[in-house]
Amino acid sequence: MSYIIDLCIINGLGVLYFFTSINPLMFIALISVAWFILSILTKVYEVYRFTRELTIVSLILKQLAFFTLILFAFSGYFHELNISSITIFKYVAVSFLCITIFKFAIFYFLQKYRSSFGGNFRITAILGENKQTLALENFFNKSPEYGYMHKKTFNFKDENADDLNECFEYLKQENVDEIYCSISELTNTQLLQVIDFADNNLKILKFLPDNKEIYAKKLKYEYYDYIPILSLRNIPLDDSFTMIIKRTFDIIFSSLVIIFILSWLTPVVAILIKLESKGPIFFKQSRNGFNYKEFDCYKFRSMTPNKDAHLYQATRGDQRITRVGRFIRKTSIDELPQFFNVLFGDMSVVGPRPHMVSHTNMYAKRIDKFMVRHFVKPGITGLAQVSGFRGEVETDKDIIGRVKYDIFYIENWSLLLDLKIISLTFVNAIKGEDKAY
Repeated sequence: MSYIIDLCIINGLGVLYFFTSINPLMFIALISVAWFILSILTKVYEVYRFTRELTIVSLILKQLAFFTLILFAFSGYFHELNISSITIFKYVAVSFLCITIFKFAIFYFLQKYRSSFGGNFRITAILGENKQTLALENFFNKSPEYGYMHKKTFNFKDENADDLNECFEYLKQENVDEIYCSISELTNTQLLQVIDFADNNLKILKFLPDNKEIYAKKLKYEYYDYIPILSLRNIPLDDSFTMIIKRTFDIIFSSLVIIFILSWLTPVVAILIKLESKGPIFFKQSRNGFNYKEFDCYKFRSMTPNKDAHLYQATRGDQRITRVGRFIRKTSIDELPQFFNVLFGDMSVVGPRPHMVSHTNMYAKRIDKFMVRHFVKPGITGLAQVSGFRGEVETDKDIIGRVKYDIFYIENWSLLLDLKIISLTFVNAIKGEDKAY
């Protein structure tokens, strides 16, 4: 929302007031692209609930400085427009005054919304009691505008120490969203247990750096007021700006596939499916997606209708698969309807492949860190699939390898990585894969 407001301000003021003699389409296109690139470099939209006002001001000033240089470069390149320096300075001053007002208005509105109405909050718990964690607890309780609802601080060192397993049960019962852990108050064994619990139960885990050894780790470092906080796992797609980039790419890519491929391919596949076997054209199956929520995943039907379709994966030589089904599975054509899932927002073009609900429940109990895959939207294709871990899970080694690649993707996402995975998926579909059956 902030990005849209800012673009409206800089383009509206420029075209309607300051630079009326300039071609409006050219100005809007160049300035919007320049603003987009600058935003990535200056991180001006990386404003969170715990960001301080001074930090916001510094981000705005950094954006202002670079934006002014770009405008002077623009006026120098199009020197025939005779844009004066005074006009540029006035335009920048007015634009950034409006942007600053709107940015702080949204920032304070969200704070008011959290403190007065209790919305947009996250439930927290702290593991370990000492001076540092008590300061964090005090921050949570006395600053409702940041949107944290603190439930409990656990003590593991006194004579009345809390039991770690009972602590885990409490965290699940109270639906705690974020766990803050004191490094010095827990043993290494306890820390490993906490990490495993957080990963396997979809909890965000952060550390208070009161132990110097933790600084040797590559962790995300943030400040809540003046209290330093470390995050165990830095997920690029948690950032709102990268989420916008990925979602925009998903919408554009899925729309192109639906318009230029599915529009004519669907009737052809539908006729072939109907000619060979009775039943629906599309196969719908419940799967677990972002934050473990269930959604209906669509495919072209490749099997004869059977009651086991939602329980058992297709295996090599599976008698349920039709002749048409064998071809569309081998070429991955059966997966194309999932671009509608992408357009609806249930899936992404690239991400961890979603599993059947029954399989998700089974693997969540058996495979360590399996639940980490649900921190992002599932994908039609993924890094694991182009790395040899697609199709049937024959042994635990297959699902462990899949989880390993999925976690790497989650922690190292980039648009270039998505494009690489899409390219490899296309090449593999043409060549054919051994496990595509």
